[in-house]
Amino acid sequence: MREITMDTTTPSAPTPSATAPSPTEPSATAATPPVTLAPKRPSAARTRLIDSATRLFYEEGIHAVGVDRIIDEAAVTRATLYKQFGGKENLVLAYLRNEDEMLRAMFAEAGAAVTDPGSLVDAVIDGIAADIRLRHTRGCPFINAAAEYPDAEGAVRQLIDEHREWFRSTLRAVAEGAGLDEPDDVAASLVLLRDAALVGGYLDGEGRVSPAFERTARAVIASHRSL
Repeated sequence: MREITMDTTTPSAPTPSATAPSPTEPSATAATPPVTLAPKRPSAARTRLIDSATRLFYEEGIHAVGVDRIIDEAAVTRATLYKQFGGKENLVLAYLRNEDEMLRAMFAEAGAAVTDPGSLVDAVIDGIAADIRLRHTRGCPFINAAAEYPDAEGAVRQLIDEHREWFRSTLRAVAEGAGLDEPDDVAASLVLLRDAALVGGYLDGEGRVSPAFERTARAVIASHRSL
């Protein structure tokens, strides 16, 4: 017969689990507040390269400006340019993204400053006219770049297409918000007028073109207002 042995030792107190929370410590399962990291700021050298490329590419043309010219203007080394961008085409893309971001910021500022959707249409027209007069005096940077990059499947043209689609859809949203009839047609007309005005402002002078753009754009808006 199997012998049964009884344990006569005094049972010890249970050892606290290593995972049990201390009464004075917060529970390990308590929600931890999310850590918000500040966005990384671009280096000063990268900013100078983009600023120099923006001015030179817009004023003189992309293919007419070599890497050495940009390096000299930005006061950086060739190694810095290639470390930041890997080559000229990526710098071209950065230049166009910078232009895109500035236009988006202009629309955001207009939207923040105007509470009436109907007035936002007028603010957009005013902003485009000011851009023709004061900033883009040598045509549209995207149209200019597209003329130098004929490959419709290339990265530069794809970025340009994305920008133009954003611009067109934004104008459509503005027109729709203002209650205009056929907002797609309004957007298409304003895109066409802006393209023509930017090129015409360079060829004929903003003094002649900017008033014509404003007059024609406001006529388009008036023709699509519900009676």
